[in-house]
Amino acid sequence: MPPKSRSPQAVQKGSAEMLVLALLEERERHGYEIAQLIEQRSNGEIRFRVPSLYPLLYRLEDRGLVTGRWVEKSGERRKRFYRLTPEGRKALAEQRRGWRTLFDAVDRVARFRHA
Repeated sequence: MPPKSRSPQAVQKGSAEMLVLALLEERERHGYEIAQLIEQRSNGEIRFRVPSLYPLLYRLEDRGLVTGRWVEKSGERRKRFYRLTPEGRKALAEQRRGWRTLFDAVDRVARFRHA
């Protein structure tokens, strides 16, 4: 759910978490891939610096929403792949409901759908 305090920083933090969880819902991914997909799917409107994404992934892992595992391939740097846990799926569903409520409220005021 988006944060109750709707400051720009709180909304940005909540949106980052939801975007990461949503991408991990599809399949397991590593941090660089997550950052790239967010930028691609948002047509460049949302960008994450990869080094700033890892603290978020670590926090999600500490909270039990994702699990990570190291993968080593010959001739490549090792990568940490993350996947959504059952608790992460529940958190994502709750966040989506919260964001839908917020989007609907903003639309009622700003009338995006009617513009």
